[in-house]
Amino acid sequence: MSTAPGYFSWADLTVQDAESLRSFYTALLGMESMAVNMNGYSDFCLIRPEDGHPVAGICHARGQNSTLPNVWLLYFPVGDLDRCLAQLTELGGSLIAGPQSAGGIRYAVVKDPAGACFALYEQEQKPE
Repeated sequence: MSTAPGYFSWADLTVQDAESLRSFYTALLGMESMAVNMNGYSDFCLIRPEDGHPVAGICHARGQNSTLPNVWLLYFPVGDLDRCLAQLTELGGSLIAGPQSAGGIRYAVVKDPAGACFALYEQEQKPE
């Protein structure tokens, strides 16, 4: 997966009960899963069994995800998150949450003009 702007690079499923959906998707797709500690509870990564590569997340609608509907949230990398967020409302979209930082990225959850949710993110710059 590319992290260059213009490519889809990650998906998280956000639901009330991530544990039961983790079981559903691992059984249905023949994947493995790995718990991800979220400070008091676990979300999950779906893992390809043939190479151990994480391909998607299954997250509880808690913490930073508490305002999200049940949704498969697609993440799109951008070169400048602040510039994209400034354009978002001009183009008819809206900000749902963020921007915030986690795991080396800075991201925001947004809606397009039709109401579909997705996320925009940029790699955080390392201090020199």
